[in-house]
Amino acid sequence: MEIERKFTVKKLPENLEQYPSRLIEQGYLCTEPVVRVRRDGEEYYLTYKGKGLLAREEYNLPLTEEAYRHLIQKADGRIITKRRYMLPCGPYTIELDVFLESLAPLVIAEVEFPNLQEAEAFLPPDWFQEDVTMDPAYHNSTLSHLGD
Repeated sequence: MEIERKFTVKKLPENLEQYPSRLIEQGYLCTEPVVRVRRDGEEYYLTYKGKGLLAREEYNLPLTEEAYRHLIQKADGRIITKRRYMLPCGPYTIELDVFLESLAPLVIAEVEFPNLQEAEAFLPPDWFQEDVTMDPAYHNSTLSHLGD
């Protein structure tokens, strides 16, 4: 079960380059249900996500690079490329996605939680802007079809 909240951001944190980051490329084979292929650094995955906004089922299966390259060609919509920064935030980690190419300058911050109570009690840092957790327009699967 994935439990996460999503936020737009007012401004990028200072010294962003000091935090670990990696390049992510992903495409969607299907958006209902969500079936995604992703290259995350040197790792490759096929992911299934169930319905939901704050909480939903998620299954990741490892892929070979060859399988990823084959499947990414089958993606519907745009291939999403983003740089993901990992920022500490108390007991949590902020995954700050800086979208590249056609989705720039979009930036989304995601925070995952072990349970719904912690997700609902989370107080975002002041550089976060709007809580867009319940807005499906900010799902990457939706963004892959933005402007279609």
